[in-house]
Amino acid sequence: MEKERDTMTLDELQDKIRAIYGVKDDRRGKDGTFIWFAAEVGELGEAVRLGEKQGMEEEIGDCLAWLATLANVVGVNLGEAVQKYVDACPGCGETPCICPGKP
Repeated sequence: MEKERDTMTLDELQDKIRAIYGVKDDRRGKDGTFIWFAAEVGELGEAVRLGEKQGMEEEIGDCLAWLATLANVVGVNLGEAVQKYVDACPGCGETPCICPGKP
């Protein structure tokens, strides 16, 4: 029987990533971390292009982990960073978004 996986808040994810990788992340710095994040986004793009559901899930997880790492390195709280999306589109103030020119 497969164990149910727990979910995490953004703050919990960021704290967990810091606990696991913080020392390595600090040594790598923001430039090195950004390069790793960008590489993961490229791998996600390939999985999306190929339509690989499992690959997309794995790469989205990797991108989110590297984004949390980058946020840690540069001192940004992910939960606070997304607050502008809590109520509606930050551009037009509507849900769903009705901004002209945005797909």
